[in-house]
Amino acid sequence: MEALLHVNALTKTYGTAGTTFQALNNINFTIETGEFVGIMGASGAGKSTLLNMLATIDTPTSGDIIIDGTNISQMNADALADFRRDHLGFIFQDYNLLDSLTVRENIVLPLAIAKRPVNEIEQQVQTIATLFGIEALLDKYPYQISGGQKQRTAASRALVTEPKLILADEPTGALDSKSATELLNSLVRLNEEKESTIMMVTHDAYAASFCRRIIFIQDGQLATEIFKGTKTRKQFFEDVLQMLGQIGGDIDDVI
Repeated sequence: MEALLHVNALTKTYGTAGTTFQALNNINFTIETGEFVGIMGASGAGKSTLLNMLATIDTPTSGDIIIDGTNISQMNADALADFRRDHLGFIFQDYNLLDSLTVRENIVLPLAIAKRPVNEIEQQVQTIATLFGIEALLDKYPYQISGGQKQRTAASRALVTEPKLILADEPTGALDSKSATELLNSLVRLNEEKESTIMMVTHDAYAASFCRRIIFIQDGQLATEIFKGTKTRKQFFEDVLQMLGQIGGDIDDVI
């Protein structure tokens, strides 16, 4: 596999002289095409800061972020907006669905903005809805479906354009255990069947155990990483808990 994402010497400092806070300090890692990688760490470790910079929401103080051969840390605002639309997909804890649109129309929205052909739109919507198990909900409105179904709709909307890199920020945070498991299994299928590249920030060891690799951040620095390999998800879950115990964190970070 080829590296899709290169993060080189990434540093983020907030504040002015005398009152600075270093959120990230010299972070280096790569994510290869087709990987499903989790980012974990205690509250305040820097994982959200990292996600925001990869998502082009924030800019690094120094260092490089290279996605699919493009160094986004050197791009202006207009170029970043185009890059974000064409290459990145986002799944957030909040669904951000439009209540006045049906599930189908919510999913179609990014394809319509990209001016994709009508026949292509219908095919892609049907494919992604089937993958996330919501094909029977396409004509319903967000207020008519459950929280888990809303999140799978939001995920479908984010991924229907087949982005190069999918960034998920605590996607199971607002879901019950059954809905969380359904979403995570859908992401695993997407990763395995479509070879989609996913990076998921989470505090939840159970959610992280669905990943193939987990990068741990501690006090703004990369602490360590672990690989699932041939282990079962349950075995990997135990590894995640053990590592979280070693690097520290509040009890909420190991639920």
